[in-house]
Amino acid sequence: MNDRFSTPDYSYGEFAPEPPRKQTNPNQYDRTTILKHTGLFLLTFATVTFMSSLFVGQGAAEESFWPLLWDGAFFALLFLAFLATHEFGHFIAAQIHRIRVTLPYFIPVPLGIGTVGAVIRIKEKIDDTYKMFDIGIAGPLAGFVVSLFLLVYGFATLPEPDFINNFSGHEATKEYVAEYGTYPDAPLEETGGEVLVAGETLLYSFLAQYFENVPPMWEMYHYPFLFAGWLGLFFTALNLTPVGQLDGGHILYSLIGYKKHKLVARVFFAILTVLAGIESIPYIHSTLGSWDNSLGTMSWLLWAVVLFLLLRRAYRDEHKWIAPVMVLSLALSAGYLFLYVGNLTTHSSLVWIFWSFFLAFLVGIEHPPALYERPLDPKRRLLGWLSMGIFILCISLNPLYLI
Repeated sequence: MNDRFSTPDYSYGEFAPEPPRKQTNPNQYDRTTILKHTGLFLLTFATVTFMSSLFVGQGAAEESFWPLLWDGAFFALLFLAFLATHEFGHFIAAQIHRIRVTLPYFIPVPLGIGTVGAVIRIKEKIDDTYKMFDIGIAGPLAGFVVSLFLLVYGFATLPEPDFINNFSGHEATKEYVAEYGTYPDAPLEETGGEVLVAGETLLYSFLAQYFENVPPMWEMYHYPFLFAGWLGLFFTALNLTPVGQLDGGHILYSLIGYKKHKLVARVFFAILTVLAGIESIPYIHSTLGSWDNSLGTMSWLLWAVVLFLLLRRAYRDEHKWIAPVMVLSLALSAGYLFLYVGNLTTHSSLVWIFWSFFLAFLVGIEHPPALYERPLDPKRRLLGWLSMGIFILCISLNPLYLI
């Protein structure tokens, strides 16, 4: 999910006067436009229903796949409620500021959970930080409230651990639950393939300790409210990434200004490349197999080339940034893999390498300067720093991976 909207590329100026407000609502949608966006929503509902049936479908006693679609439709309803709330948060804020904006585009994808999110498109330049802040923060805060509700309700209504018997597979886990009445502390070796694990987050772990029968992270995706809530919080965190023209970039820019945000965004991207290296190098190493040695020499060389290309793009060929960040990123990735993990066979996803490319090549790391830059009032500043705290609470360093 990528909530980007345009800002003007003017020279940086501080404390400019408030621009004149438009008095008419510029947003009018004809029937064709409404039907198009409704059709995308329905198609996304269908793909999420179908794909999520593989996760939440209680098919242990079913003879065909089709009855599982009811479970998938229920999950789709929960998750798309989060997406719609997030996008309409942006939409309503844009309407209040008389900014031309599209209806939300829901994006159906017949992979993963059935969607990569939704997006609205701002159809004009946003000329001052108040508007930029309000539109940027409205979506994450609205979506966060819905996700938190889903998560808390899911925790409060958890069934007993034998709920796992409703799902196909998981035979070793079912035997353990039958014998001990609780989930195992670590994933058991199951027949029939790898196990999907969702990464821990500070907020999820904090809430989980106050409830009983909480499933482990490798079984959590069977619980619609928990999985929808976890995904909602993680999508919120991704959008609050404080770089470029993501929601978090708009918010942090409005809080600290152009020059400080440029520095923070560049440092944050450097940290992101460390995470990308930690997950990419073991993947490259396992892919190369016998072509690589035990130290992963070929893997490190290939990743160094990819990292150089990423940094060139992100830092706009500024070698005073590229060289030190490249050395530090490789050193920190090596320290984690060799000193903490002890080998190159750690389990991880490829979320951060894709996110790094997305930010560097599509979003951009730096935020373009706004024409009217005004200091935020105390209420907005409080909400802005609160949103940065939400980012920290909801982000997972290793979001989804297989073991």
